[in-house]
Amino acid sequence: MNQPQNPDGSIDVELSEEIAEGVYANLAMIAHSNSEFILDFIRLMPGVPKAKVKARIILTPEHAKRLLEALRENVSRFEEAYGNINEPNDTFRFPGGGFSGPVGQA
Repeated sequence: MNQPQNPDGSIDVELSEEIAEGVYANLAMIAHSNSEFILDFIRLMPGVPKAKVKARIILTPEHAKRLLEALRENVSRFEEAYGNINEPNDTFRFPGGGFSGPVGQA
């Protein structure tokens, strides 16, 4: 019988320098099918009609729900430590052209 590599159940996560630098995104678009959620993280620059998807993450519905709960928990912790995050009081409107297909809200 194979023994797990880490008997305590922990997972070793490797983070390369390139990934550790991160990618800035100021817009997320979410789409889904019956078997997956697709999260596109986009950098939208003011005055520029074209935006670039900087990262795409594809999740199972179960992992999407876990991510939602993890975000709720972390936003709550953040607000306890630093105060409430302001809610946007305007409605975001996508620029004309270039965006198509069914999407959710971010």
